[in-house]
Amino acid sequence: MKINDLIEVKYISRPNRFTIEFKDSDNKLDIAHLHDPGRLKELLIENTPLLIKYMPTYKKTNRKTKYNVIAIKDKEDWILLNSNYHNKIVEELIDNHEIPGLEKYHVEKPEYTYRNSRLDFLLTDEYENKMYLEVKGCTLQINKLAKFPDAPTKRGTKHLNELINIRKNHGNSAVVILILHNKAETFMPNYDTDPEFSNTLKKAYENNVEIYPFHMITKTENDSLIIEADKKLPLILK
Repeated sequence: MKINDLIEVKYISRPNRFTIEFKDSDNKLDIAHLHDPGRLKELLIENTPLLIKYMPTYKKTNRKTKYNVIAIKDKEDWILLNSNYHNKIVEELIDNHEIPGLEKYHVEKPEYTYRNSRLDFLLTDEYENKMYLEVKGCTLQINKLAKFPDAPTKRGTKHLNELINIRKNHGNSAVVILILHNKAETFMPNYDTDPEFSNTLKKAYENNVEIYPFHMITKTENDSLIIEADKKLPLILK
């Protein structure tokens, strides 16, 4: 995936959950929309380089901000901070058959409603076998270990329980965890931050829900951010 027409600025503060304040190249302050509910405390550090994108339709949609946050720099690596792109990335991965174990599937329907939950994708194969798929994006990395979530997620736990129910009813279900930090080498759920989600992920694994911690490589080229498929990472469960 390639995200074009980006502007590099400096992160200043986070006035609220979905707004960040930044300083542009002329040292003027402005705000941008942050489409990521995580705490991000390891990444949102004052004066850190930030990539934003101008949204020309902001007036028509009555937005308060002209810009969207796209990525932030962590040392020499850029980290995608916009969860709007997670499903688009996974759809590309599915279409290009790049996730080992899911190669035979194609996207039948995005945002598929199953019982009381809206799952990210319904996939099917050539024999019309169904696979119910949920997507999570992981930005937290400590000593090459990727962890999710970085804030408690009741919604994420609910989705895992739906995937478990699908398996118990003899259906196929999976979760793709996009690992968005270049330096990550393994993945483990974040037991300290959200033990309920973490234990439910282990329960999902034990009930044969397929778990794919899939690593992406992120780089910049001129004013674009490029996010490329790498490989499935080892999964650690307690």
